[in-house]
Amino acid sequence: MTDEKTTGGAPVEPAPPAPAPKPAAPPTKAAPAAMTRRGFLSTIGVAWTSFAAACAAGAVATGRFMFPNVLFEPPQSFKAGPPDEFLMGTVDNRFKETFGVFVVRDERSIYALKAVCTHLGCTPNWLDAENKFKCPCHGSGFYRTGVNFEGPAPRPLERYRIVLADDGQIIIDKTKSYAYEKGEWINPESFLSV
Repeated sequence: MTDEKTTGGAPVEPAPPAPAPKPAAPPTKAAPAAMTRRGFLSTIGVAWTSFAAACAAGAVATGRFMFPNVLFEPPQSFKAGPPDEFLMGTVDNRFKETFGVFVVRDERSIYALKAVCTHLGCTPNWLDAENKFKCPCHGSGFYRTGVNFEGPAPRPLERYRIVLADDGQIIIDKTKSYAYEKGEWINPESFLSV
């Protein structure tokens, strides 16, 4: 047998080898799509909407600024009741939470002590069993008169102005305070004689 293939008696030549594949051409950049009128108008619409939203947020913030928060405080002057409501030798805590005042009555007078420690501004407590004011934060101690005797408090508690109203009730005025170290406790408005 021979290598040649025959078809109907004629010899056939072998096919030439297939050419090697060509290397891939570098990818061509696609031409940018032309901006259509509709695409341009939708882009402008988004931009104007964003601008309007930012302006509205600024207007709301400015309007909120025009109406500031209001801090409601108790009145600076209040009536504490008639002098006979306060028992001799006691410290009245009724006004400690609402007005920050201790009302003290001794044998000769009634006075209103500011319920703020002179060390760092904490609120002292009246300890009836120990007969003293005691600051819970740093341990300052004050006598019933408000004079400091222990702890880091540098000076006595302050007194508020206290007077008798026309209707016979005690008025405590927190706008005026009297300091012991300035000699202001002898002022007739720093205590109420009874």
